Amino acid sequence: MTRRIPKPPSWLPLDPYLLALIGTVVLAAILPASGTGARVAGDASTGAVAFLFFLYGARLSTTEAMDGLRHWRLHLTVLVCTFVVFPLLGLAARGLVPYALTPDLHQGLLFLCLVPSTIQSSIAFTSIARGNVPAAICAGSFSSLAGIFLTPLLAAALLGGDGGGFSADALLRIGVQLLLPFAAGQVLRRWIGGFVARHKKVLGYVDRGSILLVVYTAFSEGMVEGIWHRITPARLGVLLVVEALLLAAMLALTWYGAKRLGFGRADRIAIQFAGSKKSLASGLPMASVLFGAQASLAVLPLMLFHQMQLMVCAVIARRRAQDAPEEAEELAQGPAGGAGPRAAAAVG
Repeated sequence: MTRRIPKPPSWLPLDPYLLALIGTVVLAAILPASGTGARVAGDASTGAVAFLFFLYGARLSTTEAMDGLRHWRLHLTVLVCTFVVFPLLGLAARGLVPYALTPDLHQGLLFLCLVPSTIQSSIAFTSIARGNVPAAICAGSFSSLAGIFLTPLLAAALLGGDGGGFSADALLRIGVQLLLPFAAGQVLRRWIGGFVARHKKVLGYVDRGSILLVVYTAFSEGMVEGIWHRITPARLGVLLVVEALLLAAMLALTWYGAKRLGFGRADRIAIQFAGSKKSLASGLPMASVLFGAQASLAVLPLMLFHQMQLMVCAVIARRRAQDAPEEAEELAQGPAGGAGPRAAAAVG
């Protein structure tokens, strides 16, 4: 009699793409690119990042974003959580250096606090919890758009003194590799927007493959430079504890803070899921441009936080759904309506 392999619990979203990222890291550890291979991988990674941001620009509907401005208080609350409160907590964690965190790990933790919110998973979890899905869509889009400009500027201001290597040349690279492709995508959207929408699934694979290339290049450079010798298992354990506290603080602040600001239940759900989460898809390519050979350490906290937020938010979304009044279902009938925890595990 064949025994069936037990399935993981529904509240534990195992992100297949995160497993692919981990496999890419292992590959870079075993077979890092060096010499000519490293130069080829670096050039390909640069092109992949530019193409990613070109697609971001081509996908973003300016009309939809402007339509969402009527709920400006909610969107402003999410932006403040993402680009003000998170960075302040990241700066406060500087007091843990060198007792709990190394300077490199704190730099990565602070970078995590600077990247924009997610889109896909915020929408999916808001839908599961029967919250305001249209608001979550707009809030995630606004955060991603703002992050293209704010994340590099905040990184230059807050990480410049921590060895991040920021300079006028680095900011020029950011403009060339991130902002110009994004602007080109926005300009060409009226002609290629339909094509991008029709081939969304195929281009999604291109997105993810590009990010895997970025991760392989960054971690290969880290292996060649000997960066990983600076981290011990104990330090990684402490980093996980610090990130768990960070996530708990933001989940509590977004939920109870939104209540104090007078938001209703459906809006509070959208604020909690959009304001407490960070985008792996946006953070990885940005880190490759901002940090170079140091990118592998810079993105490690973000990769860990990404899976942690998926697991915790899946539990919260299910509990919110169980406590939801029936009329809340109407607000949950957005593009992500009916999505489950597995759908929410997509990289955002």
